Amino acid sequence: MEEKYGSRDILLMMLITSILTGIFHLIFFNAALLGASGLVFMFIVLVSFADAKDGSIPLTFILVILFFIGKEIMNATHQDNISQYAHILGGIMGTVFGFAASKEKKITTGT
Repeated sequence: MEEKYGSRDILLMMLITSILTGIFHLIFFNAALLGASGLVFMFIVLVSFADAKDGSIPLTFILVILFFIGKEIMNATHQDNISQYAHILGGIMGTVFGFAASKEKKITTGT
């Protein structure tokens, strides 16, 4: 991921995702948020864009959304100590960053 997006952009993506996940959790939940699972889900979705060409939607992205994020949406109503909403938000941020990076790449290459 670091070779594709660069260290600075990866750090920026991590910071934005962490801050937004923290703010979302503070607004809607009254419990501690521990770990970096939201970032992991951001990277899972982001890696599915690794071979995206011409701004198209890769099959790997569709499968990741169906299986990983779909499972978290289904489990979101369970009472456990796992923040499925952090996973979902991390996946959303990975999607936003993936599409933004593929459009940026298209613009910078001139195609």
